[in-house]
Amino acid sequence: MISLAVLAGGKSGRMGQDKALKSFLGRPLILHIIERLSSLSEDVFVVVNQPADFLFLGLPLHPDIKPGHGPLGGIFTSLSRARNSLVAVVGCDMPFACLPLFEYERDIMLKLGVDVVIPSTPQGLEPLHAIYRRETCLPFIKSALEAGERKIICWFHKVKVHVLSPDETEKYTPQYQAFINLNTPQEFQQTERTFREQGQR
Repeated sequence: MISLAVLAGGKSGRMGQDKALKSFLGRPLILHIIERLSSLSEDVFVVVNQPADFLFLGLPLHPDIKPGHGPLGGIFTSLSRARNSLVAVVGCDMPFACLPLFEYERDIMLKLGVDVVIPSTPQGLEPLHAIYRRETCLPFIKSALEAGERKIICWFHKVKVHVLSPDETEKYTPQYQAFINLNTPQEFQQTERTFREQGQR
């Protein structure tokens, strides 16, 4: 019914190393995301441009079909390689990605028959914690990439998009914790410290 794609193909420029592999609470960051979400799907895979570094995951690894196109290119690869019609896409730098939120997004998509279900916060949309319908979205993403577009949502106006309101989203992830993303060593250290102080793992 649904596939899960973890995007780990970014350059991690601000980190100075591959952030997906950087230790977070004693384990590679990407493991936290996969373990939190793996029960969502039997088709879990990683979009990554250095697959040899990720063999330890024991999951299918898919290089970007259109490298150098940022997260939009990663979503294109995710939808192209997924075995199922619905594809949950998550960034590799979001250690508190929320399974109940993804399950709610899936249920909304099945109920309404839309092409994208995406959560939002007061700061905007969260396209790397969203679900996409492969058949309807792929052609428009491909056209956007061919036109040189890089903004993830530039094609949304061509499909049926259901946006979860900030209040609706926060019911599943208080204080929008699911969308915390770690881009610098300082953010890693601060987030680790906060969660150790709170006794959370």
